[in-house]
Amino acid sequence: MVEEYLTDRDQEEALRNWWRENWSWILGGVVLGLVLLGGWQYWKVHTANQAAAAAKVYEEFRGALDKKDVEAANRSLSSLAADHKQSPYTQHARLLLARKHVEDGKFDEALPLLRAVADESADAELAWVARLRVARVLIQQGKHDEVLSLLDPEKAGAFAAQVREIRGDAQVAKGNPEGARAEYAAALAANIDPRADRAIDRTLLEMKLQDVGGDKAAAAPETKPAAPAEGQP
Repeated sequence: MVEEYLTDRDQEEALRNWWRENWSWILGGVVLGLVLLGGWQYWKVHTANQAAAAAKVYEEFRGALDKKDVEAANRSLSSLAADHKQSPYTQHARLLLARKHVEDGKFDEALPLLRAVADESADAELAWVARLRVARVLIQQGKHDEVLSLLDPEKAGAFAAQVREIRGDAQVAKGNPEGARAEYAAALAANIDPRADRAIDRTLLEMKLQDVGGDKAAAAPETKPAAPAEGQP
């Protein structure tokens, strides 16, 4: 190699020249690395502090709601929404307060809270839970066509059976038994997804279908006979 033929003085001079040409890049890389590390540490601490602050306000909200102090609960929720808009605590607080309003028959106050969760939640499943609750409140308000527009079974994924059932309830409420039969039958067919079994009461759904003149047997999905065990005819 060339370095083997250089004297110590030559090597030192080459090193000095290299340093003069590259020191700014090296120093810049070190500074950038320190800035990134410091920024990451700051972000972790900031995120933890934000989560702790949101949890504290959420506990205040729960305490007010447990005492049925809706005014205080609203104040806590407003603080959560203002300072921790993307926090799961904000979305869960909205759902809890909406449920309280529904229990009290205050549907107009429940709807904005449920719509906010459906529109803003970063959790897709939680957003669908809120959307289904919006639909049920709309049925209570007699807004059946709005329910049908809101709930698209093709976009519902694992919630398809629930969507179909609620759409069927809306059809019943608006006096359309034929539409209800189609929705209930589709809900039973969609309920073959094991994830949906946890959310759908199949017996109740079959009763709803029969109440509108449907046949639960016709709506049941086909099941293939089990294959015979090896060695058996």
